[in-house]
Amino acid sequence: MYWMVVVVVGIFCVLLYLGRKEKVGENISALLTPFYKIAMYLYKRSSCRLPRLFSASVVENDLQQLCPGETKECLKTGYYVKKGAVSLAIVLLGTLFCAAVKYSSQSGRVLGESGKIVRGEYGEEAEEIDLLAEYGKNRFRFRLQVEPLLLAQDQAEALFDDFLERLPRYILGENRDLRNVSSALILEEKYDGFPIYVEWESDRPDILGQEGFIASVGQPEEAVLRVRLSYGRYYRTEEIPVTLVPPLLTEEERLYAELQEALRDAQDSSLEQAEWALPVEWRGKAVGWKQEVEDDSMLLWAAVMTAAAAAYFIADKDLHKRLEKRKECARREYPEVVHKLALFIGAGMTVRGAFQKIAGDYEVRRQNGSRASPAYEEMLYACRELRSGVSEGASYEHFGRRTGLQEYIRLSALLMQNLKKGNKALLERLRDEADKAATEQLQQGKKLGEAAGTKLLVPMVLMLAVVMAVIMIPAFSNM
Repeated sequence: MYWMVVVVVGIFCVLLYLGRKEKVGENISALLTPFYKIAMYLYKRSSCRLPRLFSASVVENDLQQLCPGETKECLKTGYYVKKGAVSLAIVLLGTLFCAAVKYSSQSGRVLGESGKIVRGEYGEEAEEIDLLAEYGKNRFRFRLQVEPLLLAQDQAEALFDDFLERLPRYILGENRDLRNVSSALILEEKYDGFPIYVEWESDRPDILGQEGFIASVGQPEEAVLRVRLSYGRYYRTEEIPVTLVPPLLTEEERLYAELQEALRDAQDSSLEQAEWALPVEWRGKAVGWKQEVEDDSMLLWAAVMTAAAAAYFIADKDLHKRLEKRKECARREYPEVVHKLALFIGAGMTVRGAFQKIAGDYEVRRQNGSRASPAYEEMLYACRELRSGVSEGASYEHFGRRTGLQEYIRLSALLMQNLKKGNKALLERLRDEADKAATEQLQQGKKLGEAAGTKLLVPMVLMLAVVMAVIMIPAFSNM
């Protein structure tokens, strides 16, 4: 993982050096400026060699409709540079985070290179570690609990009673009961979070080892497990009768049990020592120990790369959603726009004068802090086209096309028809259009209300169930 961090950081440093002279916007934060410079550098080089990579017609159309008046190339450059900068930031920061995760997992190691485990200080909690034993061609995994340095503590006798009552269930393992034991027992030093150390001793070590290993027997045999409980200066000894049946163990299972017993013996003999030396040899063969730690840094890095790619490609969908939201807002404003046009034209104003009056009033409201309205923004842009020398008919046609909505295209057609043929019924047509748009808006509002009521049905049912439970539970509890 660390070499990957070095490679990623090195690539970023090289790209930042190459793109150091690139110019970015002034409103970009200082933290994102390096990423914008790198993205600008990569975009300029890639767009020349791979123009198809940045030529999505849908994206270009959405950008043009969202930002009318801006040049196509400027919009496209800003959009793709922003996407690239966000993805590059995710890659770098995510890679550094993965490195931190790996460092954190490595810092939890307690097994040194010399094969010794460093214990915790007095008062610290016991720590569980995973070990991998390499014994010849065999590899065994163990989960051990490293106890801190022994410290005497007071303990009530009731704790022993509670523990002894539960102990048979803890040691059964895969056996049905202690009168029919056919597989290894779970004889450990601690159980279920109890602060009690347990020592096991068998009266028949030839068939039942103190680690729970069951030797081969020809017939059922009786044995007694002596358990010694200790916590601080409190001790108790009990006997547990066990009936053994021949266990079916493979050679690998037997080696595992013997190595586990060796580990327990090594820990028992080093409880008052600051370091615990693991067995380095067993039956004439060397045993290599490795601590297995949970290291999800590579998985996280893969997730970071996926997130970076998703952020880059999902941006196109977000752009289209913004456009759809803008269109929906313009569609809601359509009845108001048509009504104002009909009102001003009916008062004696020309079509051009009414159009400019509506746009001018909106511009004043915007200067006073009013919110932006897509339909009025398009009308204001059309008026600016008129002032720049574009013909009135072309301005109305552009107005309808930019909105991309049938309502406004129909309105622009009415206005152009009035210019070409002098339609005397324009005022009446505008009033009919306003009434029709208001009716459609009312019907759409009813549909949205019905849909909202359907969506609220499930929460209402859940609330009813909660109310019923609050009422019924106390009533049944008092019966």
